[in-house]
Amino acid sequence: EIEMHRAGVARGERLILVDDLIATGVTAEAAVKLLRSLGAQILAACFVIDLPELGGSRRLEGLDVPVRTLVAFQGH
Repeated sequence: EIEMHRAGVARGERLILVDDLIATGVTAEAAVKLLRSLGAQILAACFVIDLPELGGSRRLEGLDVPVRTLVAFQGH
């Protein structure tokens, strides 16, 4: 469950979501949906590490959120 104060984001605010790791993308997807429900525009999602085989980046790109990462680790 993800929660935030409604006053934390202004309607129409342009944001970049930043986190250390994108794996399955479930948490990042929830954050995007929460922020959008408050009227924010998500410009991109940036991560230090991507685990591409788990599909998180594809999940966010399916929500029309561009994804940028510094390092991708293939395999298990």
